[in-house]
Amino acid sequence: MAGRNGRTVRDLRRGNRAAVLQRLYFDGPLSRFELGPATGLSSGSVSNVVADLIADGLVEEAGSVDSDGGRPRTLLRVNPGSGHMIGVDVGETRVRVELFDLTLTELARTDRPLTAQGYDVDVITGHIRDGIAEVLAAAGPTPERLLGVGIGVPGIVERTPGRGAVVHGQTIGWDAVPLESLLRSGSQLPAEVPYFIDNGARTLGQAEMWFGAGRGAGNAIVVLFGSGVGACLVTPEVERGRAVEWGHLTVRVRGRRCRCGALGCLEAYAGAESLLARWREEGGRPPEDTDEETALTAMLAAAYPADGAAADPVALGVLEETAEYLGAGLSDLINLFQPERILIGGWAGLQLGPRFLPAVRRHAAAYALRHPAEKVTIDLGRLGPDAVTVGAAILPLADFFGRGGRAVEPAPPAPSPAWQAALEERRS
Repeated sequence: MAGRNGRTVRDLRRGNRAAVLQRLYFDGPLSRFELGPATGLSSGSVSNVVADLIADGLVEEAGSVDSDGGRPRTLLRVNPGSGHMIGVDVGETRVRVELFDLTLTELARTDRPLTAQGYDVDVITGHIRDGIAEVLAAAGPTPERLLGVGIGVPGIVERTPGRGAVVHGQTIGWDAVPLESLLRSGSQLPAEVPYFIDNGARTLGQAEMWFGAGRGAGNAIVVLFGSGVGACLVTPEVERGRAVEWGHLTVRVRGRRCRCGALGCLEAYAGAESLLARWREEGGRPPEDTDEETALTAMLAAAYPADGAAADPVALGVLEETAEYLGAGLSDLINLFQPERILIGGWAGLQLGPRFLPAVRRHAAAYALRHPAEKVTIDLGRLGPDAVTVGAAILPLADFFGRGGRAVEPAPPAPSPAWQAALEERRS
């Protein structure tokens, strides 16, 4: 039965379970007494929900604390083993797959390097399938405990009714790749295990907002700075974040050719791939036959030698110019969205951050409007190189919370055609 606002009793119970689960997850262990004010539920509702969650194995007792003159209060926490999530980062140099328990403790991981075949669709789907099988074999959770597989990918993700998540990755040569369908077609996972595929910048943003430097901010932008650049916008209207193709804003008319094919994109000046290319074009000597992470480390060492030797002026000049482009790009985000915080993550952002940050802040302030620039803080993300994978694993976790900790219900069977139903009725 639905109330005046359209919510049924079932919806209400699901919302109450979700509220208790999330408070225990983020702030636990807590007692039943503390859960009331934290969730806004009555003591009777808290007791009923907690009993329900304990019966389902999602919540467990975690000791007790003394109360003011009364009996000790039992503490409650989320049971880490009551669910598992898989997070996948389709990165620029490798595909990383990690298995987590419900509290996001890592249980197993595998890295599968990308070779000259790069982003070949069959190679990527094979790496994801094999990686999932490997981490499940290593830790061995039962299939019914697997809440889902979250995958962060480069590109725009479109959700379609027939093929599931479809990826438009122009910079990697993917044109409407039905990634979800491809993974399901060769998967050994049960059909009811959901896949959550999203842009890698958004999964990075999800992780930083839940557990990293974005926690507590209502309006933030999380920047993914790797081989290319992207961003995730989080506002009160878009709580879980929205990926924006920030790397493909035009910063120079008729400028450098971006790997998306357009001219003058920010990514053509601020991404690690273009940064290394510009160093090479201007006479620098990046190490041969190495990945981008190793080459960028060598560039930093050349520009900022630790032994007091003379700096490589070409490497230093390219890095300083890149800091200005990045700051100018951030100023666009500041003017457009007026965030409280901007957080820089991604492997290149974390490598360059300690050297880059003061210059990036200075240039962002110089190019942005004064009022929003005075209100924003620009810092590095806190979760390190695993942030995209953690954020990908949060996608099924957030869905699980939204369902109040209930398992995914199987889809109802499609109704029989009218003619078939009429025939069966006539036979009976």
